[in-house]
Amino acid sequence: MKPYITKFTLLLVCALLHTAAWSQSVPDKLAAAFKKFEEDPQLRNAISSLYVLDAKTERVVFDKNGRVGLAPASTMKIITSISAYELLGKDFRYETKFALRNGKSQPALLILPSGDPTLGSWRWPLTKESTVLRGLTEALQRTGVKSVSEVVVANEGWNEETVPDGWMWQDIANYYGAGPAKLNWRENQYDVLLKSGKQLGDRVAIVKTVPRLYGYELRSELTSAAAGTGDNAFIYFPLGAATAAIRGTIPVNESSFKISGALPSAANQFVSTLSDTLASVGIQGPQQTTLQHSPIPQESYTLFHTITSPPLDSLVYWFNRRSINLYGEALLKTIAYKNYGSSDSDKGLEKLRQHWLQLGVPETELSLVDGSGLSPLNRVTTHAQVRLLQHARKQHWFDGFYASVPVFNSMKMKSGTIRGAKGFSGYHKGKDGREYVFAFLVNNYNGSASALVQKMYKVLDELK
Repeated sequence: MKPYITKFTLLLVCALLHTAAWSQSVPDKLAAAFKKFEEDPQLRNAISSLYVLDAKTERVVFDKNGRVGLAPASTMKIITSISAYELLGKDFRYETKFALRNGKSQPALLILPSGDPTLGSWRWPLTKESTVLRGLTEALQRTGVKSVSEVVVANEGWNEETVPDGWMWQDIANYYGAGPAKLNWRENQYDVLLKSGKQLGDRVAIVKTVPRLYGYELRSELTSAAAGTGDNAFIYFPLGAATAAIRGTIPVNESSFKISGALPSAANQFVSTLSDTLASVGIQGPQQTTLQHSPIPQESYTLFHTITSPPLDSLVYWFNRRSINLYGEALLKTIAYKNYGSSDSDKGLEKLRQHWLQLGVPETELSLVDGSGLSPLNRVTTHAQVRLLQHARKQHWFDGFYASVPVFNSMKMKSGTIRGAKGFSGYHKGKDGREYVFAFLVNNYNGSASALVQKMYKVLDELK
């Protein structure tokens, strides 16, 4: 009697053969590629970690050092973004409120901020500096006020330390080292235009700052370097000082070379800018602000204007697409403030660890000191990153988060770079239709970051 083979049986056999072939090919290819990667001279003194998950079956495709904590650099932003969706909610928005003290001929202006990092940002039409100032000025004009005696910023529950633990001295006065206050302005950033000399070693002059800095000065200690050497200028602002030094080099023959710095006091910058704007329409006000850390009896004030931030989806989009450290630190402080009434970053990180522990991620795999990854003291495992990325796939807010993840090497993944550390974390759908979630971190490599990136791409290409 001849064996009877149905069409269904043939399909089942083919599927099993395909699965067997895949199980042998992708993990084996990754293993071979990763072994070759680790043997590269650039990784002689490095430690690398790669963790890959099949998104649909949740089977581990590859794991090497997946539970070893490494500095994640800006791939840390993946953790902060997902945590913000979980702990603040997809529809979360910041509000900045403005009120006038009652019963005074020269009332005080009270600002009630909430840590909004987008106030005055150029990334949205409604948050732009000109739009914010115009709206506030028109609202104040409608109250009939002709002068303001003082400007008070309600700073209760928000500490004055905008710089997280572990940030480097070379970073904190430059634009990417802008930390969050309760009142932020223009992403706490300003630009400096520089003019270099014609010869190597010539002095570099400061042309101007944009916008004008109120209450602070800059001093150039820069020199001119060879053409093509790029931006090697760093701003150093001593704590509590009114003058900063710019050190390093920029190329020769530059007439308007731009670098960007972090505002020493966003609140003072905002109030001074507002005072100038109000003066142009006949309303007099002070150039300086008063930070009020104790509770303010708000019944003594009348609310007259509120500014609402873009939604969390939009913040997270720019946070990941442009790797804006300020946004991560602001979100972390906001999580802390919402849960504990204090903006202490450590409390925000404690809340993150508690939340993810409940979902099976050990606290020891999230040894964190900031929300952006700028600190070299962060230690994260690729296993933890993948667990969070996989969790995100199942949430109602996933589409917004996924849109925020950049594309590198034709793969949706967030990159991270600080000195000696490089990483990629994200998602990829292979040509065979399989979907992968992965995290790849390298610490203490030698040589150039660009050369390392190409070698990391070759490993990740095995998922294609």
